[in-house]
Amino acid sequence: MPRSWRTTTLALLAASATMGLGNTTTAVRTQPAPVAQPGSKLIVYGDMAMFQPPGHPENCLLRNRFKRGEPVGFRMFVADPQTGNREESAQLIVHVNFAGKTQDIPMRYRATAAQPERQFWVAKWVVPQDAPIGIVRYTVTATDKYGRTGEFKPFEVQASQLTIVE
Repeated sequence: MPRSWRTTTLALLAASATMGLGNTTTAVRTQPAPVAQPGSKLIVYGDMAMFQPPGHPENCLLRNRFKRGEPVGFRMFVADPQTGNREESAQLIVHVNFAGKTQDIPMRYRATAAQPERQFWVAKWVVPQDAPIGIVRYTVTATDKYGRTGEFKPFEVQASQLTIVE
């Protein structure tokens, strides 16, 4: 029994679609993976607090105004941009700019076996006696084991900047 034109056309379309999909799939598989995906920047955020010894009534109070000799505490969290989960492999550095120079302060991961709930990074900067009065600019950079980076910059609102006072 001879094939109708409709059956022949449908068979040819199906064969073309199958071959086309095969070629597309092959083309996709042979392309190299992109180096950087959109949204691959680490998410870095945090705050500042008074870093007095444990038991001191002002320890861990959020603040942005410090006197010379007082300990500024930086607390940061780093998240994987795809999952939103903490990225434990991240290395963080606080870059404090004052008196025409930049001081880099490495941060340490705070969680320990005894305190696993402290899943953030910390660094302490004691305000130098020669620090000028006024706003001190800082940023925090992060890099993880995959080579991804991220940066935290405080809001550009003068009232919320790290400020050295008398």
